[in-house]
Amino acid sequence: MKKAILFFLLIVLWTVSKAQGLLTAKQAVEIALENNFEIKLSQNDLKIATENVSYGNAGMLPTATANFSQSNSVQNSKQTQTTGEQRSLRNAKNNNLSVGVSLGWTIFDGLGMFARYDQLKELQKQGEFELKKTVLNRVSEVISTYFTIVEQQNLLLAIDSSINISKERLKTAENRFSIGKASRLEVLNVQVNLNEDESSRLRQADVVKNLKITLNSLMARELDIEFDVEPEVEYDDTLLIDDLLEKAQHYNPDLQMIAINKRLAELELKRVKAGRYPVVRLTTGYNVSQSESSLGFVSSSNARGLNYGITASMNLFDGFNQRRNERNAKTQIESADLLIQQQQLNVRTAISTAFQTYQTNLSLARLEENNADIARQNLNITLAKYKIGSISAVEFRDAQENFINAVSRFNSARLQAKLSELQLKEIIGNIDL
Repeated sequence: MKKAILFFLLIVLWTVSKAQGLLTAKQAVEIALENNFEIKLSQNDLKIATENVSYGNAGMLPTATANFSQSNSVQNSKQTQTTGEQRSLRNAKNNNLSVGVSLGWTIFDGLGMFARYDQLKELQKQGEFELKKTVLNRVSEVISTYFTIVEQQNLLLAIDSSINISKERLKTAENRFSIGKASRLEVLNVQVNLNEDESSRLRQADVVKNLKITLNSLMARELDIEFDVEPEVEYDDTLLIDDLLEKAQHYNPDLQMIAINKRLAELELKRVKAGRYPVVRLTTGYNVSQSESSLGFVSSSNARGLNYGITASMNLFDGFNQRRNERNAKTQIESADLLIQQQQLNVRTAISTAFQTYQTNLSLARLEENNADIARQNLNITLAKYKIGSISAVEFRDAQENFINAVSRFNSARLQAKLSELQLKEIIGNIDL
């Protein structure tokens, strides 16, 4: 008995752990922002771009190198000196040891190092906008999936209501049959209608369950976590196209990234032009050397000390590659200008098209809301008439199906209005909850 109770408690605890209660759209977005893998990958890319912004990576800082070398040899040596005297030694040993530290610093390269540093900062900004774009896409996907669940959940509730009505119809038909006011055929038809409604409910429940699995996946959490959603799809019907076009110029990530690409092209031209100037480099170091020789004028030597100097180099001719690189860099700037104009046109086109769809969906939502109210009133009147036997079961079934269809169209219209609003806000780059 105790084992049975313990097993029951474990089942209850497992069920409670899987059920999360009401999940709001804002909470779904917060969970996705914290857990989503694509967002995390974009964050890591931004971390790398941020780490790369350094004076050392741009070549503006000195470099220090420690050097160590040792060489040994065993040789059979024979020497003839200027006096004619010959000397020879078998297995003569020669040892050379060198230890030192060298320091080099490029102090001028035609300002190319400053251009490289600015490029690194622009690449960091590009990473920030890439992350923003990824976040916008994932947030949009999460919200779209969330409100699709709301729509399909409401349709499921409408089907549940239809099932309850069908059950009541079946009870009424059986009562009428028992007193001889209805045929057995009418009872069977109502039973078929009820079975059809229950079949529709199973399919609709499967749709809702799969959508919840998809949302859990977007939030990067356990796929079988159960949750409830908000009962209504709330949409914003106050958007104005002029405001959207203006905001897109400031927030659209694609426009911002293309502007950065132009800036990178300008900096690349600056970096390439630096090749026309000399490169000046300071060098210094401290070295210790030691050598030993079994045969020679010097049997051993030691040296230590500081060395320093300055070097300068300048490209005089490289097969016209400098000129070619500068021309290509200028062409890249021209291409960046064209891409900016193209993207601005694309954004304006996308906003105009989406806004037209948004207005249409708002009108449809208002229309279908009115139709759903009418269908609900018609169903109530028809149900009352059916109970007193003034209309047939077929007529009542038509009213019932009209109600379900009207509710389905209303839910779909609200969802499409919300998705149109979401699409517009994603285009301008500013999704708010």
